[in-house]
Amino acid sequence: MVSRYCDARAVTVLSVTPMKILSFVLLFSALAVPLRAQTIDDGIMMTAGSLQTGEIYTRDTWNQYWEGTLKRTNGNIGTITTQSNALSAVYGFTNRLMVVGMVPYVWTRPSQGVLQGQGGMQDMTIGGKYAFIERSSAKYGALRAIVAVSGSFPLSSYTPDFAPLSIGTQSQRISPRLTLNYQTDTGVYLTGTTSYTRRADVTLDRPYYFTDNQFFLTNRVEMPNVADYTVAVGYLKHDLNTHVTFSQQTTQGGGDIRRQDAPFVSNRVNFSKIGAMAMYPIPKINAVAFQFAVAHVLDGRNVGQSTTFSFGFLYSRAAQRRLIR
Repeated sequence: MVSRYCDARAVTVLSVTPMKILSFVLLFSALAVPLRAQTIDDGIMMTAGSLQTGEIYTRDTWNQYWEGTLKRTNGNIGTITTQSNALSAVYGFTNRLMVVGMVPYVWTRPSQGVLQGQGGMQDMTIGGKYAFIERSSAKYGALRAIVAVSGSFPLSSYTPDFAPLSIGTQSQRISPRLTLNYQTDTGVYLTGTTSYTRRADVTLDRPYYFTDNQFFLTNRVEMPNVADYTVAVGYLKHDLNTHVTFSQQTTQGGGDIRRQDAPFVSNRVNFSKIGAMAMYPIPKINAVAFQFAVAHVLDGRNVGQSTTFSFGFLYSRAAQRRLIR
């Protein structure tokens, strides 16, 4: 990465002002009950007419990364910090069908060197979940199978050609997903989810590029698709929702970062990650819950060995049901 990171003239420098925490007005309802986390990849569904909104702040840092399979540091950038503030909303159309939406503001910064970070609105994500199987038994517990699909598209004209300080890839994406969830009467549950993400081509602000040992005389970059899976073991009972996870991502193609060069938007990005999450309603305000999560990259390729912390608040307007009714 030395050649690029040592030349400040080679990049467009963006001045980033720390984002002010978005104001969030919480309207309380007499029907509200303790919350359950709602994401596109969990095993939880909402009841018809229920609405959940929330705001999550995330901070991700790393100072070691894999250049292909070589693990190293880089004094020209030091520690890379990526922060985001995301607003989300979830609505249950029926007891088996719900939609999810999320809008994040992202900003980055290095701790060393001449480069400055980027900041702005990243990609809006919209998705839907449908529970096509729900079976329960007093003896064997409960099983749910969910199909989901989500799509993302950029909300601003940020540049993807400035990794690792870019705030995104500028690629439109669509991801079908399958999730299986098993819950016992004791509150212990097991969830497995997998998806395959198709990514659209990216257009650069330059008419050529070099990657994967090839020179391309075009500004169009073909993005490799991505497969991932996550397994989670958790507990959901007495208003407490907590779990630990293991996840893995595998990119279906793409080249490695060249020695002493910067990452490229279509690089192969593989990783294995562990994580944990806990959420509990605020005492005397059961309509609002506090959520905290942490994750750490164990191994990877063309990715930073990052540690991620996030926390935020979720609000529910109407009653939700447990993992399985």
